[in-house]
Amino acid sequence: MIRRSGWLLAAMALILILAASAPAFPQEAPAPKAESADPKAEGSEAVESILREQEQLLQGQRFAYDPAGRRDPFLSLTEVVAKKEGPRPKGIAGMLVAEVDLVGTIKDRSGGDIAFFMGSDNKGYFLRVGDEVYDGTLIAVSPTTGSVTFRQQVDDPRLIKPYRDVVKRLVPLEGMDQ
Repeated sequence: MIRRSGWLLAAMALILILAASAPAFPQEAPAPKAESADPKAEGSEAVESILREQEQLLQGQRFAYDPAGRRDPFLSLTEVVAKKEGPRPKGIAGMLVAEVDLVGTIKDRSGGDIAFFMGSDNKGYFLRVGDEVYDGTLIAVSPTTGSVTFRQQVDDPRLIKPYRDVVKRLVPLEGMDQ
């Protein structure tokens, strides 16, 4: 009985090894080649085949990476992402999202909504959806709730998304600082 179980285990191990070495996805079987008397012709065909495959790899025709909202695993986590260089522009275009304070929202007659901000230079600025500050873009203005939403660019390669949405309110919610 012990000998049978040993043979049985050996047979199962052989089956597992064969199954593991088999390709996961069936590949196209190469077309049967006609017998060639010239070995140089066979060698040149093999070289051409390898070169074609390498060219397809370099052109990205064989493999594709779809991140689907995930961080690219080939980007370094320790490497610093290039930031904007040089002096900031004048006015609200040179201010950070954290440096502007929401003063009011206005419902425009033409259908667009306008937000009124006080900048760090103690001047007032009117912004519409799509206007930019130094590190973000205004993506929503809601006069009914008295809030605006900025899409702030975040230069942190460890994050999945390279941005975060920052909501500023006229009347802060209890327990939340703006």
